[in-house]
Amino acid sequence: MHAADTRADTGTGTGTGARPERIVVIGGGIAGLAAAHRLLTRDTGPAPHVTVLEASDRVGGKLLAGEIEGARVDLGAESMLARRPEAVGLAREVGLGDLLQPPATATASLWTRGALRPMPKGHVMGVPGDPSALSGVLSAEGLRRIEEDRELPPTEIGEDVAVGRYVADRLGREVVDRLVEPLLGGVYAGDAYRISMRAAVPQLFDAARAHPSLLDAVREIQGRAAAHPPAGPVFQGIAGGVGTLPLAVADAVRARGGEILTGAPVTELRRTTDGSPEPGARWRVVTPGRVLHADAVVVAVPAPAAARLLAADAPAAAAELAAVEYASMALITLAYRRRDAPLPEGSGFLVPPVDGHTVKASTFASRKWVWIAEENPDLHVVRTSVGRYGDERDLGRDDAELVGLSRHDLRAATGLTAAPVATRVTRWHDGLPQYPVGHPARVARVRAHVAALPGLAVCGALYDGVGIPACVASAYAAADLVAPAGAPAG
Repeated sequence: MHAADTRADTGTGTGTGARPERIVVIGGGIAGLAAAHRLLTRDTGPAPHVTVLEASDRVGGKLLAGEIEGARVDLGAESMLARRPEAVGLAREVGLGDLLQPPATATASLWTRGALRPMPKGHVMGVPGDPSALSGVLSAEGLRRIEEDRELPPTEIGEDVAVGRYVADRLGREVVDRLVEPLLGGVYAGDAYRISMRAAVPQLFDAARAHPSLLDAVREIQGRAAAHPPAGPVFQGIAGGVGTLPLAVADAVRARGGEILTGAPVTELRRTTDGSPEPGARWRVVTPGRVLHADAVVVAVPAPAAARLLAADAPAAAAELAAVEYASMALITLAYRRRDAPLPEGSGFLVPPVDGHTVKASTFASRKWVWIAEENPDLHVVRTSVGRYGDERDLGRDDAELVGLSRHDLRAATGLTAAPVATRVTRWHDGLPQYPVGHPARVARVRAHVAALPGLAVCGALYDGVGIPACVASAYAAADLVAPAGAPAG
């Protein structure tokens, strides 16, 4: 038996239709923390007692604030899509509103065909509405191939299709290999020829189903965007790093009475329909040395861990989750003396895998984020990324080798020959879930199986998008599912 058998709250349990009083959130990444914050801050009567259990020794998941040579930096995700409200809204709610900052420059490049080339304008995730937008990136033959789109018969899409395969069928492989691949790879660390268009680029999926010509579909999307231009920046960062967001959310959860335990892996999650020491408690959550009984549980962990936890009571959901694949990657952060390391203008560059280089992207962090430059006027901070789905061989190298490979590619791309004064390598093993063809249907099946179990919900990057706003939105939906706003307390 375990050393302690404790409740997540001292109140009575809830019956059917009542708002849960004791809720356990499994996972302390941004999704789990956002779910906990939502549960504690909704204006729907008495807040439940919420306990967050995190297996590692810190909260935040793939959001990690750190430093290099005294400079504060992000060692994980560094920006949030601002055209979705959830992440920026959460940052404001937890007191970071005054620290929100858009990138100082949105001008990026492609390192392809032996040179840094300006990122083409006028495309939807690399798919152009006008072939001339890709001049300089594509060969003359590749540009001519795009023009064949309107002469081709319609391409069958069905319920889903791989972005790369569909775009290659319509416009040729060069468009995919030179532009779609690096752009999608920057989001998913994935393979465009496997990634679901329905999941990754839903607006393009919908438009493509309505138009036999892909160029016409893109132009429709661009026309709608031009008619309703969004206000404000596309992306936002946070002075001090996006990695400060989960720390601030955790502080807000604690301030509202929530409990957050790190170093607390959940080894068992079981329904307690009979024999629970807590009247009405539905779930038994086991961690080393402690057992909690809860009215509801939010599972906010990656697919392999979620599959293990759900195997006993939701075996069909667990089987679906066990089939989800992940990509691993490493981020190499380098600090240079500014006087020794002139950098090109812009925020950095993406690298098409077809060009055969080691790095997949590089960010000139001191140019991209004003707060880094202002806090560290004598430094240039540069990040590179290595590894993606199906191309993880370099991740077996040690840190020094990864730094050396990054320096080699930076020198070839930008002419940067100076030695960095400090380096950091951050490895994200199984860091990004992959969204292959059929992923939305898999997610729907998982949620249907989970919905059959009262007081249980799932959320996180593997469901509705890997970006921070999508993770927060999935967390809010999970919180609302296990604790409906209109339900009275038990």
